[in-house]
Amino acid sequence: MTESGLVGAAARVAAGDRPRCCWCQRPLARREGPGRPRRYCRQSCRQRDYEARRRAAERGLDEKEIILTRAELEQLRDRLWVLACAVEDVEGDLARAEDPAEVRAALDWLLEAARPLRADAER
Repeated sequence: MTESGLVGAAARVAAGDRPRCCWCQRPLARREGPGRPRRYCRQSCRQRDYEARRRAAERGLDEKEIILTRAELEQLRDRLWVLACAVEDVEGDLARAEDPAEVRAALDWLLEAARPLRADAER
């Protein structure tokens, strides 16, 4: 919750950011005119959110709780550790970089470490 008391997409809109899909967090296209603001970028996101809320209610979970297998959690931890190491390496590389090619190589390494997390987020 933010200082304004708003949560999620409402907080981002109040902060001047572009609203995002409630399910996948992709930016939503701005829409002018009457009606409620969009909450989902696609029908499939709306359906997945509905199914997740239904499953959570069946299991007695709060909206902010999720269920992960131990393998999924370990995989996420491993990927975050690799990304954290890459950030640390790139910070040092950028501090010593003397030409644009070194900067580019450091950023390429960081992007390579981040891509598996992005792929997971898009699933």
